[in-house]
Amino acid sequence: MTETQVHAPVNTETEPRGDLCIRTLAMPADTNANGDIFGGWLLSQMDIGGGVFASKIAKSRTVTVAIEAMNFRKAVYVGDLVSVYANLVRVGRTSITVHLEAWVVRRKELQSILVTDGNFTYVSIDDNGRPQPVKAFSSEVETGSR
Repeated sequence: MTETQVHAPVNTETEPRGDLCIRTLAMPADTNANGDIFGGWLLSQMDIGGGVFASKIAKSRTVTVAIEAMNFRKAVYVGDLVSVYANLVRVGRTSITVHLEAWVVRRKELQSILVTDGNFTYVSIDDNGRPQPVKAFSSEVETGSR
């Protein structure tokens, strides 16, 4: 009996797309039990970058409400330079969906490698933490559930 495995689609991207949101260095404290960079650390870096991007668009505070379609394509190692890039997918009444890509440049290499990507949804909130309309695209906003 063979085991069925699900893999991320083959990466045909050769360079990052979108706005650079965050760049950081993967450090030994960020490793899992196997010595690779912990996926949760990478996910948090992507969320930070996406939050910066979404807040810029919303012109307000934003909070993460959903993470979808995450593809962990390649491992990240200690010493890798990690860069997160954001592309706007959708603006709803109160929400913003962003496609995030995490790319690394490994030590002693020049070529960037796509390691992780996924869609993150953020909601614009007011000073009391309640959802509010996205200000930036108020006349062009799609109707959304959030």
